Amino acid sequence: MSRHAPAGPLLFSGSDWNFQTLSHAYDVIEAVAKEELGLDIYPVQMEVISSEQMLDAYSSIGMPLMYRHWSFGKHFLHQELLYRKGGRGLAYELVINSDPCIVYLMEENTMALQALVTAHAALGHNHFFKNNYLFRQWTDADTILGYLDFAKGFIARCEERHGLAAVEAILDAAHALMEQGVFRYRRPPKLSSGRQRDELRERLDYEERSYNDLWRTLPRPADGSKADEIEQAVAERKKALNLPEENLLYFLEKNSLILEPWQREILRIVRVIAQYFYPQRQTQVMNEGCATFVHYTVMNALFDRGRIGEGAMLEILRNHSNVVFQPGFDDPRYSGINPYALGLDMMLDIRRIATEPTAEDRDWFPDMAGAGDWRGILLDAWANHRDESFIRQYLSPALIRKWRMFLLSDTANERSYGVASIHNERGYESIRSGLARRYDIGASPVDIQVVDVDLLGQRHLRLQHKVNDGILLEGGSCDATLRHIQTLWGYEVSLEGVDARSGATLYERSSRDVAG
Repeated sequence: MSRHAPAGPLLFSGSDWNFQTLSHAYDVIEAVAKEELGLDIYPVQMEVISSEQMLDAYSSIGMPLMYRHWSFGKHFLHQELLYRKGGRGLAYELVINSDPCIVYLMEENTMALQALVTAHAALGHNHFFKNNYLFRQWTDADTILGYLDFAKGFIARCEERHGLAAVEAILDAAHALMEQGVFRYRRPPKLSSGRQRDELRERLDYEERSYNDLWRTLPRPADGSKADEIEQAVAERKKALNLPEENLLYFLEKNSLILEPWQREILRIVRVIAQYFYPQRQTQVMNEGCATFVHYTVMNALFDRGRIGEGAMLEILRNHSNVVFQPGFDDPRYSGINPYALGLDMMLDIRRIATEPTAEDRDWFPDMAGAGDWRGILLDAWANHRDESFIRQYLSPALIRKWRMFLLSDTANERSYGVASIHNERGYESIRSGLARRYDIGASPVDIQVVDVDLLGQRHLRLQHKVNDGILLEGGSCDATLRHIQTLWGYEVSLEGVDARSGATLYERSSRDVAG
């Protein structure tokens, strides 16, 4: 192990640390990260917490301020059991996409590990949160903490006024619909400011009046109307209700006749939290890859400058290797592609292509190969891509060979899988496209939309599930979800499964048939 001439004293020696050491290390790590990579970050607030507090943070989906719900406690007990029995370790850190960016560090970490996770979270994740277009467009980092504080207090007041059971029933139904409670194709409204939250009561009262007025003015065909008149009335009704609607929680919040204002506000709180996490589900490879690349680059730069000793560097490399370990597909430990490993390898590969390209690289990446400015290429990729587009544009044949990737075909009427493509000249493009599709969140979630509401006295809410590749919903889960929707809607709810390509009806289910 060799290094350049020392440029300063060691940041730390030994495994012990104190807050002064942490603060000084952060200042140096931040300066090196900005110098080496040109990072642009939010201000950082670092918190040191115990293992039990980290478990508690796990249970409340990583947020520092959360309302009470039994599912969080259940998750806490499950994670604690695994941790105590040695079946699962704890994260060394936890980072919150907010302004300032909040980073939780485990108090049990050694100083070398604190330095590593500081570079990883406080610099790497922080830069990605601040600059990636999905987070800039879909989340409000400067208001999320204030909103969560409001949400926690609001739900606590609802529990005092309406009782724990009533609040829990609404939260249970809303949590069951969180996956279907996000806007995927249009920008959600901005979070309320502190002043606007003070005006909550006036807004709730206004909405209670306005949605009733909407229902009274929706067009209804008269008895004996002709088919074209009925069709026109249905079209006008859908237009007035902005149907079809992909965000079920939003539709129920705005249009349910049985919900009281406080119940509709709870639906809004749950869907705002679901929306906050929506970009993170689309950028796991990029986000973890960016953070891992940053800590890898910064730690090596600090070692080269003589600011980290050899013993500390060995510990850092050991922890880094654990993070990026990728079991083979036939390894009992295999549970899918490690996003840390894939993201880091792709970003290291981009640096290689920009500085030391092969003839193959020049054929596949003519604009990037040999350009030299790998920092600019990475900063642009971190800002302007999600996992699907990043893989589709930057995954190289060299990396496909290194990972020995292959593409399986799964046909419903066949008893076994087939290997459709392997890592050779003919298979590169199809493997890259197939892997990119795997990370396309638009194609993976169940596509269920509100398509119509029968206003002729029955208030029948009609949902439609667009079935892709013949994959139907699991019966028990589907029935339970219909019951939750009926809890929030108050009237019959039906779900029709329609083939996404042919439009043929594949199945129909109704809350009336699964009540109980």
